[in-house]
Amino acid sequence: MILYSTEHKSPNVSLEEAIFRGLPPDNGLYMPTEIKPLPASFFETIQYRSLPEMAIAVCENLLGDSLTSAEIKKIIDQSMTFEAPIVSLEPGTEVLELFHGPSMAFKDFGARFMAAIMSHYLLKSKREIRILVATSGDTGGAVAQGFFNTPGISVTILYPTGKVSVIQEKQLTTLGGNVTALEIDGTFDDCQRLVKQAFLDEELRAAFDLASANSINISRLIPQSFYYFAAYAQAKKKGLNAPVVFSVPSGNFGNLSAGLMAYRMGLPVKAFVASCNENHPVADYLRTGAYNPVASVETLSNAMDVGSPSNFIRMRLLAGDEWSQVREIIKGYYTNDQKTQEIMADVFARTGYVMCPHTAVAYDGLQQYADEYPGEITGILLSTAHYAKFLPTVEGTLGVSVPVPARLAELLDKTKKSIPMGTDFADFKAYLLQ
Repeated sequence: MILYSTEHKSPNVSLEEAIFRGLPPDNGLYMPTEIKPLPASFFETIQYRSLPEMAIAVCENLLGDSLTSAEIKKIIDQSMTFEAPIVSLEPGTEVLELFHGPSMAFKDFGARFMAAIMSHYLLKSKREIRILVATSGDTGGAVAQGFFNTPGISVTILYPTGKVSVIQEKQLTTLGGNVTALEIDGTFDDCQRLVKQAFLDEELRAAFDLASANSINISRLIPQSFYYFAAYAQAKKKGLNAPVVFSVPSGNFGNLSAGLMAYRMGLPVKAFVASCNENHPVADYLRTGAYNPVASVETLSNAMDVGSPSNFIRMRLLAGDEWSQVREIIKGYYTNDQKTQEIMADVFARTGYVMCPHTAVAYDGLQQYADEYPGEITGILLSTAHYAKFLPTVEGTLGVSVPVPARLAELLDKTKKSIPMGTDFADFKAYLLQ
């Protein structure tokens, strides 16, 4: 795989260089120069394939010129050790549950794949690296779990103080070992800005081999495409033959960009719904053609509280670049906190299904799409995290106690260890250089 920078001011690079560099020197994002469609035969028999088998086929299609089949299989065997089932909610609506991995969030797919592929290259080169990652919620826990005690890798996670759930915070602040958490007195956008500045700082790059585990890193997006194929395969196996529409709860837009990669590889999709909360510059762009990033605001669906999404440019390029092309395949809607809670309560009362706030936003986006574009569809909404990670909101909204998985409940008794820090880059840089 050869990758170019979206700013077109840096040289093309190999997969290995793109993974470890994270950001190109010109502050763009790395994108594949080519995304080849999978053969028609793959989709004809996709319902008979396991998720790891689909993942291997996708990787051989994308990365076959960078990794051998044996190397790809080893990376997939190490990382794809859990399922992504679709669950029927009501006629025409399926929930793709992406919370069956170690940290119980969709980012386990990207983090574990990234740890495996980085470990593959590090063992060959005998290098050591330092990973910097900003999180608005689930990325931190997934990265902490995925990279914990991985030889040759130390991890520094930046998260906004008071803006992640208690369980999310415990997931990224209680492991210790090679994982350090910095509690930033600001927003996710501040955390993301600090990480980006670090990658562009010549002194830091000379001092360390830096890498990113945010969705700015292309190796995060590739494995996230796997579960779109898996969802389609399960829908086909269930006999759900109506056109597929994916509703994606969206913040930094890496998840939706991964879906578009699957679409570019030939996955039959009628539309993607960019389901946003009250941070909705992309939904506004899809409606008007004008893109105006803003400061993020705090909501119940905190992992989506992003006012200036890094992956907007990737989403746009993967969907055709021109606004008229982008809005053909992506429809954008947004939901406020009151509506989010109303949906959580209504779905629970009617079906008994417990949703996290992000899943409820995706449900509402799908409903808004169905209202605007009537017709039979197989709507698949992405449930990106287990509801128990947002327990006060969920129980307060539903008015009942809900069960908490043991692996999350045991976190509550662990001691948080974080380093408080402001939003000034000079302080962050000084800390890294200590």
